[in-house]
Amino acid sequence: MLLSMTGFGRSQGSFGDKVMTVEVRALNSKITDLKLRIPGDYKEKELELRKLVTDHADRGKIDLVIEVQNADGAAKVSLNEPLFRGYHRELSRLALELNITQQDMLTALLRIPNVVATPSVQIDEDEWIAVCKVLAEALDQLKEFRRKEGIVTEADLRQRVSNIQALLKTVDPFEKNRFVRMRERMLSNFEDALGADKLDQNRFEQEILFYLEKMDMSEEKLRLDQHCNYFLEQIDQDKDTVGRTLNFISQEIGREINTLGAKAYDSDIQRVVVQMKDELEKIKEQLANVL
Repeated sequence: MLLSMTGFGRSQGSFGDKVMTVEVRALNSKITDLKLRIPGDYKEKELELRKLVTDHADRGKIDLVIEVQNADGAAKVSLNEPLFRGYHRELSRLALELNITQQDMLTALLRIPNVVATPSVQIDEDEWIAVCKVLAEALDQLKEFRRKEGIVTEADLRQRVSNIQALLKTVDPFEKNRFVRMRERMLSNFEDALGADKLDQNRFEQEILFYLEKMDMSEEKLRLDQHCNYFLEQIDQDKDTVGRTLNFISQEIGREINTLGAKAYDSDIQRVVVQMKDELEKIKEQLANVL
């Protein structure tokens, strides 16, 4: 089962006169990039919060927001009066000295860091248990969101890989015809250059065999088909995080497709290769968002 890297989860709970809201947002990222926005009371629990989120959410750019309000909807805040008075005194003096109007000074003062703050209170164990419960519910919602997106992504990936395998089967008839055309073209070139009576038939056949061996795509076709099957097998694995493995396999698929193009010597096969590359690019775009 595939999981998308993007997702969202939100949950709300209460403890005493507090209402706790937890939101978890996730975007695609090659590494785990976790950012927290939590009340000052919970700073001492930051390491535990990080572990809870990373253990559950795995890879991705993750934003965790925890908000705590009173039951009446108001957040607990306090005004640092000495700091406020000090800033007001100095700003008023400068405004008077520089002949600057004092309009909107109150708004500006309230925006200064630490003037308005949430009172710090040590969190007790019961409240922490309540927070963890709400967080777990939000993380479960995130995983469900990722699962639903993963179902859509998985269906698309399966279709793209199947398209590559179907295109691979169309190469065979073109491959047989190009051998015939290559032989006829080389024979014509040799006869024009040397004359039909001076052509060494044995040497000509040796040259033909050399080019046929160089143009042979049997191994590349076999490996490409095997890589595609392996890709599908990995999707079927009962694991939530297969994105990196699928990325590695897609790179191998790309190498075989490129080699087919290099050995094509045929416009029809080149068109098939271009179509394969187009499907592979769409696979890579989807894999950028798979856990």
